[in-house]
Amino acid sequence: MAVKTITIDMEAYETLARQKRPGQSFSQVIKERLGSRRTGRDLAAALKAARFSNKTLDAVDAAVRARRRDRPRAVDL
Repeated sequence: MAVKTITIDMEAYETLARQKRPGQSFSQVIKERLGSRRTGRDLAAALKAARFSNKTLDAVDAAVRARRRDRPRAVDL
């Protein structure tokens, strides 16, 4: 694997180091925080992996429908 050396100031280094877990490389921290954008397909796969019950999914669906019916309104000032 190719590598590239970068220069960062001490404040950036310390911020990065605080995010690093034991055994994790700085490259892994950067990829985790700034990596590729998540897609709808990623969300669908995560939901499938979570294995929510049909009861839970129905409750979420009902909550979404209720929010659509009761749209928030701006407060009159």
